Amino acid sequence: MIIGVPKEIKNNENRVALTPAGAKELVKRGHTVYVQHTAGEGSGFLDEAYVEAGANILPTIEATYEIAEMIMKVKEPIEPEYKLIKEDQLLFTYFHFASYEPLTKAMVENKSVCLAYETVEKADKSLPLLVPMSEVAGRMAVQKGANYLEKPLQGKGILLGGVPGVLPAKVLILGGGIVGTQAAWMAAGLGADVTIMDVSLARMRYLSDVMPANVKTMMSNEYNVRKMIQNHDLIIGAVLIPGAKAPHLITRDMLKDMQPGTVLVDVAVDQGGCIETCKPTTHQDPTFIIDDVVHYCVANMPGAVPYTSTLALTNATLPYAIQLADKGWKKAAQENPELVPGLNIISGDIVYQAVAEAFDMDYTPVIKYLAD
Repeated sequence: MIIGVPKEIKNNENRVALTPAGAKELVKRGHTVYVQHTAGEGSGFLDEAYVEAGANILPTIEATYEIAEMIMKVKEPIEPEYKLIKEDQLLFTYFHFASYEPLTKAMVENKSVCLAYETVEKADKSLPLLVPMSEVAGRMAVQKGANYLEKPLQGKGILLGGVPGVLPAKVLILGGGIVGTQAAWMAAGLGADVTIMDVSLARMRYLSDVMPANVKTMMSNEYNVRKMIQNHDLIIGAVLIPGAKAPHLITRDMLKDMQPGTVLVDVAVDQGGCIETCKPTTHQDPTFIIDDVVHYCVANMPGAVPYTSTLALTNATLPYAIQLADKGWKKAAQENPELVPGLNIISGDIVYQAVAEAFDMDYTPVIKYLAD
């Protein structure tokens, strides 16, 4: 198979979808890998390293899309890329379709095959290609939140861990999944007073067992959320419904109940966000303020630490990429059921129900394409 790795063009996105080590594994199996010039530079991987691994360097993004049967990316294609994607071309990347209708419509129109990292799913319902970036984003949420609590950045002027004789900051985490767990570990390690809210009693029992003493759990419901936001300094939204829009746990009217300088970090913003007032921002311009509440809503948080993120992501994606390259997407999905929910759009049909429902568009069961 001919595999193309374009340079990411989303604002401040420095990750790359394939490392030189990954390229070498694919080349070893007889595949041809084309990498756009400087695609890996932001993550610390120079063109020379790809050439040494057996890949070929192409000068432009247009040339990379033109030659490839499978495109490997990190973030969803953005508007300048829509016209470069060909019919029946396989795209293997994060899409988060349910949060952005123009992208969904563009991929339906170009009749490509869209296999989304975020909906590849194991038998136990875990999301193996979302986990590594969720781990990075969860830890970064605390790092960024601690920073924006500083007074020059219009936060409350609170040190997250406090000092002897002064209470630490109060951190509220909405969601006890991968993001929430990693955020809790990070905040607890810095000495904050942490509360995780979730709707699963079983998950909260687990978190109570494994978390340090400065982390507490609480059932998530509107009453409890409204009560907790009144005196917490950093609030992290860490809610995920696979492939669908995140529900709004914090609504516009709740901001008036928060103290001035409270910091909100919505890690779910690339799935629509669980905080109603959040809209996607960039690393270049990461925050905005509504009702004296600081909102940090960067949609590609792990892009700020590209070396760590690229290695963590490609460790997870490469085994699937090898299957897709060796067998083609159809046979790979027939033989590995984990890939089936990853298929979101095929040849103009939306085959992932939550995406179709998000925009009231037609849904086609994926079996239409996988039946022999």
